Amino acid sequence: MQDFIMECDKAPRLNEMAEFFSETAAGRSGVPIRVPNADPRLFEGDVALEIFMRAHRQIWGRFDPHYFSSIPYRLEEDIRQGDAFLRYAIASDAYPIRFYNLGAAEATLARTLAELSEGKIQTLSCSPNKENEESFLLHGQPAHATFFLGPFHHLTQSRIASTPALRHFSDGFDIILEDTTFQMYSPNRKAQIGFVKRHLKEEGVFLFVEKFRQADSDEYFRRELQKDHGYKARFFNPDDLKKKNDVILKKMNFNETTLDDMSAALAAYFKYGCVTWNCGNFCTLAASNSAENLRRLISAMAPPCIPNEYVYTEAPFSLPGLAFELPPFRRLTASNI
Repeated sequence: MQDFIMECDKAPRLNEMAEFFSETAAGRSGVPIRVPNADPRLFEGDVALEIFMRAHRQIWGRFDPHYFSSIPYRLEEDIRQGDAFLRYAIASDAYPIRFYNLGAAEATLARTLAELSEGKIQTLSCSPNKENEESFLLHGQPAHATFFLGPFHHLTQSRIASTPALRHFSDGFDIILEDTTFQMYSPNRKAQIGFVKRHLKEEGVFLFVEKFRQADSDEYFRRELQKDHGYKARFFNPDDLKKKNDVILKKMNFNETTLDDMSAALAAYFKYGCVTWNCGNFCTLAASNSAENLRRLISAMAPPCIPNEYVYTEAPFSLPGLAFELPPFRRLTASNI
């Protein structure tokens, strides 16, 4: 484990990229020319998604506008995921559900879940940026939500057990969400997943939002052009796009993996896994050793809230070596939960 921690300490996220993330998290750089908003048309009148959307928007921090302007329809996916996590928790017969979101800046999703569930979901989030902690605490300590100031690989089981504010997470998490974090450190997914999985309960569900390489490099760049010119150009001027490409994306690309490589890494730890969302080169994956819990979470998800032209792979579908009988997504409804 010590070699892995040293590898992560030397990673781009904490070194070459550190200033960019600090400045952006503080709102001093990377601010979009207009604030992104979720497109309610993609929710098709679903009241639960609209309720989550409003609660989520009210507690944004300084990094959120940059992040949701950078990945097409990632904001709608955050809302869709949050609604599913909330449904999963409410349907559970064992409270509280414990949720860990690593690398999610000011932890807006985690704070929204803690608030709307009224404590049925207890959340932990982490970030190495003090600026993100400041946004997390902007309106005081959120009830049922906790923030760890540090990178994900510094949050060890022993640290959780020995820290009073974290000790209630010692038994592990029911749901863990890795949010575009691993790709900022290295392509060593097997070690990264193995390190974080120590925090997951035996039958918990681990989700990943990541950008993936394509076997065909031309296809990868076609999707990048669509992202940059069809979406990001609405929110950033050309100089900002070039700066981020030079400082972040060119380095991050070396740390991306293919979907097949990710599947192989997951198969070392999990029996079941699938893709639940696709947008260009981005996918959301979910894996578990409990087919029942994975099915319960997938069936709680609304259909992907994204225009068809950004979808290259229809979800849900099982990952190689992790196949199981997939349930359909829930139906959208104009009535509440």
